[in-house]
Amino acid sequence: MGELSTLELDVIRRLKGQDLLSKNVTVECDRKSTIGQRVADKVVESGGSGGFITTFTVVIVAWIIMNSIVLFLRPFDSYPFIVLNLVLSCVAAMQAPIIMMSQNRQEAKDRLRSGHDYRVNLKAELGIRNLSEKIDHLPGATMATAGRGNQQIPMDLMEELARKTPRELGG
Repeated sequence: MGELSTLELDVIRRLKGQDLLSKNVTVECDRKSTIGQRVADKVVESGGSGGFITTFTVVIVAWIIMNSIVLFLRPFDSYPFIVLNLVLSCVAAMQAPIIMMSQNRQEAKDRLRSGHDYRVNLKAELGIRNLSEKIDHLPGATMATAGRGNQQIPMDLMEELARKTPRELGG
């Protein structure tokens, strides 16, 4: 089979000890996050919301109206709205790295979640194989009665399994 990785050895150890592998990986990631990472997540979360887009649109329209109509005699940012353009450029320049920070953090969460899912799936697979071997070694179980010949386990075998305790099944 080859050598086992430390991850696989951990799964086998937990399988033998009947330890649970399931946990909320997101909580673990959030606990380890820095203040800057949490701020970046909040900025990205709010910056992509409908409320932010609506508010931003209202502010831009109000700016244009104030400088075009209300302050017609003495606008602080007359057409072509150079100050507004500068403000929008600054917002875009700040948002880009914050969005990238948040995406990198999300990618790290996804990698951690993927590794955790692999451990859980490996443990489940090993547990199923272990149960399959135990069923094959039950008294009176042959290849034909274990489902290979007629694709069903006979009712008497299932009843026998139901009567046995986990200790009798070797677990």
